[in-house]
Amino acid sequence: MEIENVVSIKGVSKAFKEKHILKDISLDIKRAENVVVLGKSGSGKSTLIKCMVGLMEPDEGEICIFGKDMAHIDYDELNSFRTRIGFLFQSGALYDSMTVYENLAFPLRHHKKEMGRKKLDELIHEALDNVGLPEAGNMMPSELSGGMSKRIGLARTLILKPEIMLYDEPTTGLDTATAKEISQLILDLQRKYKISSLIITHDISCAKTVADRVVMLKEGVIIAEGTYDEMENSQDVWIRSFFS
Repeated sequence: MEIENVVSIKGVSKAFKEKHILKDISLDIKRAENVVVLGKSGSGKSTLIKCMVGLMEPDEGEICIFGKDMAHIDYDELNSFRTRIGFLFQSGALYDSMTVYENLAFPLRHHKKEMGRKKLDELIHEALDNVGLPEAGNMMPSELSGGMSKRIGLARTLILKPEIMLYDEPTTGLDTATAKEISQLILDLQRKYKISSLIITHDISCAKTVADRVVMLKEGVIIAEGTYDEMENSQDVWIRSFFS
């Protein structure tokens, strides 16, 4: 039987010294659902993602992904899980000394050591087609615009066909038109591959484009969740302030 919730977060709290960053967070993400987390800087959004991928451990609560408690899986199992979870950093994080082709080949060579050159080429060409840059394979990262770099970062993350995508401010630093293109690309690829996504963003236009559900995070606490329209028309002045 398929698990409807691919991510189930229950009662998660995280503090650094005396500062409580996350306070009793509970959140589910369903299969093929896009969940957008909105909140001001310092509200705990990035900490939540880091706890989900095992870069940090919560002080309390549990995070279950594909039905497994992340606190109770061993190193090898955690590594195999990470191929099923894609993470797009704000910067795109490409290797400057490698061509675009080599950047895309890197995760395949690392995780799929038995893969032949023909299959490798096929997956790289598919990934470049998916992000609308079929001719970019021989380019260096220094030759890419901000929007192109973000697209290639997305292609590299998706090349392992993750079932869950975590986006940390995917449109930050981009002009309005390019940000809209990236938002639409996130939506198109989610629909094509039935990916479940958690998207952290300050970009309301991005949230409107991609969100099946919006979660409002205030000082480490989830204070509301619902559709984009429900949040935009909330009676709460603080929530509505994000959408004005």
